[in-house]
Order: sequence, then structure tokens, then C-alpha cells
Amino acid sequence: MHFISNLKSVLESPINAVIIPHKNPDGDALGSCLALYHYLKHNKHNAQIISPNEYPKFLNWLPGEEEILTYNHNKTKAAEFINNATVIFTLDFNSLDRTGNLEPIISQSAAKMIRIDHHQSPDDYAELMYSDTTMSSTCEMVYNVLKVLDMGSINPAIASCLYTGIMTDTGSFRYPSTTASTHRAIAQLIDCGAQGATIHENIFDTASFDRLKLLGKTLSNLTKIKDLPVVYMTLTQSELNAHDYRKGDTEGFVNYGLSLLGIQVSIIMIENEMEGKIKMSFRSKGDFSVNAFAREHFSGGGHINAAGGMSMLSMQETVAKLVGDIRNYADQF
Repeated sequence: MHFISNLKSVLESPINAVIIPHKNPDGDALGSCLALYHYLKHNKHNAQIISPNEYPKFLNWLPGEEEILTYNHNKTKAAEFINNATVIFTLDFNSLDRTGNLEPIISQSAAKMIRIDHHQSPDDYAELMYSDTTMSSTCEMVYNVLKVLDMGSINPAIASCLYTGIMTDTGSFRYPSTTASTHRAIAQLIDCGAQGATIHENIFDTASFDRLKLLGKTLSNLTKIKDLPVVYMTLTQSELNAHDYRKGDTEGFVNYGLSLLGIQVSIIMIENEMEGKIKMSFRSKGDFSVNAFAREHFSGGGHINAAGGMSMLSMQETVAKLVGDIRNYADQF
């Protein structure tokens, strides 16, 4: 593997590494970053994870999480780490604009850029890149790297981080990107110390009462688009406020739409008054590419069956645009 041989050369002598996930990091982004962090520290390299912003509390249990530096709370210190880095690893994103306010600082760095990512349409900013859109997750990709570099280095902490990312990005191993190789990786991670039942409980069984009530409100807003196998859900800022919304509370809500018989696309639109935009998440079954749809109409992208986007319009205008735009794809269902 060309990537591995070049990475080995980079790691032959001690490096000052900064590891960066995308803005609003999820389980795959944080899990892959922390797994790489543990590996580098074990091999006597300096390493620091810098997250562009906060992440959901249900990820706080991940081994090493307390060492993560959050940029929007530690701007000066984070900039110092990036300026002093000899290598910057970017994990689980395909474009530097996914790092938000960190983008100009990263762009000005003289450090060697290394990317590991499974999203479509990657930008050409990294000197060394492992990009594979067929992979279930960035965590599975990091597992493949560590397996070749040193399988013995995958201790319980690394195994738990990687298991978390693979589990969350595959929808608990049910999405089409889950392959036999994915399951073999999971089996090996369990052998290395990952406790699957405990990890699942930490991620999915720690909801607050308010979050569950918010899910109920979201489902009460569920709407089917007439004559199309498409549903959408909305959440306004006032509805979020009424349920004491915290970052991560809406994680996974969009998937409920796909549990309906005959539905091929599910979309959720969530208002953010502070940022003046509507955050959108798209999920699909089969061949309909929500990546292409989100990229074309809502400044987004991602994977064929899972993508994100945004709208600067009001909620009412966003819904109208969505319904109008997706009707033009009726022949694809």
C-alpha cells in the first residue's frame, strides 16, 4: 500500500502531530482521531487533537477524550499547536472548509498534510492521502492502517475508539457500506479489548428525558411528500429551546423516516437562529444519491446514502424549496 509505505517514512523519526476532525465531530471523527492519537503517543511522537468546536456529551467517555483541545474555547493555544506542527492529520472530512474557523490557520501551516477519509469528491489539499469512498467509516480505514503498521499496538483504548466510529457510521452495522471486512475488523477489535455491549450502551442508552421528548416532537412533525417515497421532519429553534436542546440531541433522528415501509429518502431540517441557517441531514435507501442532491441544491454533500446540507432561507421557504427540488427527481424513484 503506497500510503502505508509513505506514512512509515514520516513516522521514522519523532514528529509534532496535530490531529483534526471536522466541525461538529461525530463518533467516527472522534474515534478515528483518538485511535491515531493513542498510537502516536505510544510510539513516542508528540500529538494533540484539536476539535473545531464542541461535540456531543455521549462521546465524553471515549478513552483520551479529556486530552482534546476545543478550538473555539482555546484559540490561542490551538493556533500555537498548529503553527508548531510538523505533520497535520485530517480525519473524516474531504475539504478544509469542514473545519470551520480553523480553516485559515490550517491552510497557512507549513506542516505535511495527511488525510484519511471516506467521503466523496475530496479536495486536493493533502500531500499524503488515504481516500476510499467504499469504506464504512474512517475508523475502519484507521484500523486498516494500524493493522499493517503494528497490529500489536491496538490496545483496549484504541479498539474501543475504533469500534465506536465503525458502529456509529454504519448505523450499528446495518448500512450497505458494512461489508464482511467490516465485520472482520469488528471481531478483531473485540479480541483487542473493545466491549461492544458497553460501547453501545454508552452511545445509545444515555439520553435525557428532554431528548426523548424532542424525538417525539420531531416525529409529530413528520410529513410525507405526496406521490414520492420521501418524508421530511422539521425542528424550529423554539421547539429546540422548549426541550432544553443540547449538542448531539438530534443525532440519528433522521433515520426514523427510513423505518417506514416504502420510504426511500428521509430528511430532517433543524433551525439554528444564532447562525441564521437551517441545518439539513439526508438519508436514503437504494440508488438515490442524497450526496448528489444535497451538493446540487443545499451546499452539502457526503455519501450516496447519507449526506448533509444547509439553507439560509427560513424554515417555510426551505421546506418549499426542498419539495420543489426533489419533485424534479421523481423518475429516479
